[in-house]
Amino acid sequence: MRIYTRTGDKGQTSLIGGRVDKDDVRVEAYGTVDEVNCFVGQAMTELDPVQFEDVLDDLEKIQHELFDCGGDLSNVSKKRAMKLTSESIAYLEKKIDRFIEEAPELERFILPGGTKPASSIHIARTVTRRAERFVVRLMKTDENVPEVPLKYLNRLSDYFFALGRVINYRLNVKDVEYIRSAKVFRGGKRKEDTTDEQ
Repeated sequence: MRIYTRTGDKGQTSLIGGRVDKDDVRVEAYGTVDEVNCFVGQAMTELDPVQFEDVLDDLEKIQHELFDCGGDLSNVSKKRAMKLTSESIAYLEKKIDRFIEEAPELERFILPGGTKPASSIHIARTVTRRAERFVVRLMKTDENVPEVPLKYLNRLSDYFFALGRVINYRLNVKDVEYIRSAKVFRGGKRKEDTTDEQ
């Protein structure tokens, strides 16, 4: 099977239902989602399959959802349905709540790191935030971009933050607090997240 097509040699790439330049913000968005997926895969290779069986199941599910997310962001065809649903967002929220209960309470920001798999997850978290910013930029230029990918990426970065802490906790490595941080968490959650949603 030949994997090269030569169709991108002029600096353009195919979407679902069109073509754009390779530096288009849409390509930046779904390309960054692909980057997140790679760091998730890296983290999975660093986790013990017995101790982290539940996490590995989640991460494999997330890898499939990231493919769905990237596909939806590359879809400019009105004939093709989107794949990512709000059910994936609700699932992430449940897992975030469980992780917050499992890890020690947190008051201040922490330094990313601790263990190798937690470090990989923190990298995935920051790249997810970058993907989210690209999607916001894309939505400013295309009103047809669905909201689900944006919400999913927002929640996914929170999931990765909570997961990084759980990984360190299960491996008996303490998170290092940012020494100049104010107390920004209450019961493990950001203070602004504990208020009623507007």
